Amino acid sequence: MPATLPKIKAAIRDIPDFPKAGIVFKDITPLLQDAELFKSTIERLAGPFQRKGITHVASMESRGFIFGAPVAYILGAGYVPVRKKGKLPSKLISHTFDLEYGTDTLEMHVDSMDASSRVLIIDDVLATGGTARATCQLVQKLKAKVVGLSFVIELEFLHGREKLNGYEVTSLLRY
Repeated sequence: MPATLPKIKAAIRDIPDFPKAGIVFKDITPLLQDAELFKSTIERLAGPFQRKGITHVASMESRGFIFGAPVAYILGAGYVPVRKKGKLPSKLISHTFDLEYGTDTLEMHVDSMDASSRVLIIDDVLATGGTARATCQLVQKLKAKVVGLSFVIELEFLHGREKLNGYEVTSLLRY
């Protein structure tokens, strides 16, 4: 029987003042260390998209990789890593986006998907939505369809979901 959401939530610990003062970091490592909870989390991330014809799962570095690859496996889909600038070796597309202070760039291989692809985007946390939105834009540059986005944690007070209007967004836990 899959672990309940309260059990999954209980395995995520708060680390105050990390990575800097005033931030309460949601540490997922205890969740990852428990086989039952980790398996249940993967199944729950994939669940809403089981019958939606997903051909590819894309996830962002680095913690998104932990969840994206096993979700792709469950869905019988290909896996596409979305990396920060300079980390991928082949021909790339990139998207630069604004952060609170500065910019960041994400990249993906140009041959990772095409117009026939139906893509699920996975990450551990939906915070401000900038990284998730940039990933959607990368997928769309390759003419693929973003079917949805699935997150383990959503930090509702940061309003990241607002940057993802028009997409199906699911999150297991909301804070």
